[in-house]
Amino acid sequence: MYLPYLGFSKTERYAGTAVVKNYKKSGSREWIDAAAFAVVAATLIRTFVFEAYVIPTPSEEKTLLVNDYLFVSKSAYGPRIPNTPIAMPFVHHTIPFLNTKSYVEWIHIPYTRWFASPVQRNDAVVFNFPANDTLINDEENFGSKVTYYDECRRIGRESVWQNYKDIIVTRPVDKRENFIKRCVAIAGDTIQIINGDLQVNGKPQDYFPHAQRLYRVIDPRKTLSDAESLAALGIHVREDQGDVRRDDNGNAFVNITNEEKRNMTAANLALFVPYNLPVSDDLFPYYKNFDSLHHWSADNFGPLWIPKKDASIQLTADNIIRYRRCIETYEGNTFEQKGDKVFINEKEVTSYTFKMNYYWLMGDNRHNSLDSRYWGFVPEDHVVGKASLIWFSWEGGPRWKRIFNWIK
Repeated sequence: MYLPYLGFSKTERYAGTAVVKNYKKSGSREWIDAAAFAVVAATLIRTFVFEAYVIPTPSEEKTLLVNDYLFVSKSAYGPRIPNTPIAMPFVHHTIPFLNTKSYVEWIHIPYTRWFASPVQRNDAVVFNFPANDTLINDEENFGSKVTYYDECRRIGRESVWQNYKDIIVTRPVDKRENFIKRCVAIAGDTIQIINGDLQVNGKPQDYFPHAQRLYRVIDPRKTLSDAESLAALGIHVREDQGDVRRDDNGNAFVNITNEEKRNMTAANLALFVPYNLPVSDDLFPYYKNFDSLHHWSADNFGPLWIPKKDASIQLTADNIIRYRRCIETYEGNTFEQKGDKVFINEKEVTSYTFKMNYYWLMGDNRHNSLDSRYWGFVPEDHVVGKASLIWFSWEGGPRWKRIFNWIK
């Protein structure tokens, strides 16, 4: 745009190469220019093209391993414009060592995504953790592992504010913690889990080749009692991360892939019995006291419909439990119940039409994953990008076989 201006301007003229040769920047000016260009270029690349990400937890094992370094494609679903454009470059939400916010909120851009395209079923997706809008900023006990909402359900909202009011913080969407899971259901799907097997729209879904499941090990010879004995058979588990568990009777429970189970069963080493997790009221949408209609567990869950943009629901008592957070928090409406009546934005209504698409994300390591079963839907405005390439991997040294592998 500047070159045509120079060509047609009547007030500008070319002074010749001699003038250019006589003008020299100082050394400090050259460093400042180079640094400014690097910051701007890197910011544009991170916003519109790709961003680096590291796997912190074993929820995707053994598809993605702890300390896999990934490139996350921002163009796969369209680049999302930051909600908080004024922020320190190269950090997420907190300035290192200062423990202060890395951004300001007095300029806030509503959700905007250029060249948007929907998330596809079975994509490995990086997203902002939805339940991280409010958190108790105590990294040892809270943060994303135990959320603010978990603690409110446990001891009550008033007690939480009395006990933690000085360390409760809120964050805009783009500054919430980054998570990575697999999108197992998209907007408009109905999901159900039956005895650990996922069904989408009534059709059983295949396990991914490296997806893990929890088994109870019946091992009369007691040769598979720990991670070391399993490693001797070529099975890599993380005992410190919960991949090997034991009950009070000493029975072992291990997370392994279907291929590992077949190999060990064929070798007549042990009998592996699928283990289903018990009923719990810690699961979304938090039905209280296991009411007679909803005996849900992480392995027997649903059916549950995933909200879709422009689709409408009737505001029944059950739908309010399931979708109120979408209506009130994610889509920014006021929501009030007065007896049997529902008021949205101060108007009495009996139905609601969703403004965004939502997704259901779960870890491939299904029994060691904090995922949608525990905190619900992922709105489209929380989607960061698609995990595309492992550019480095480390565990006591480089894992050379994983470097430059595409993520499936």
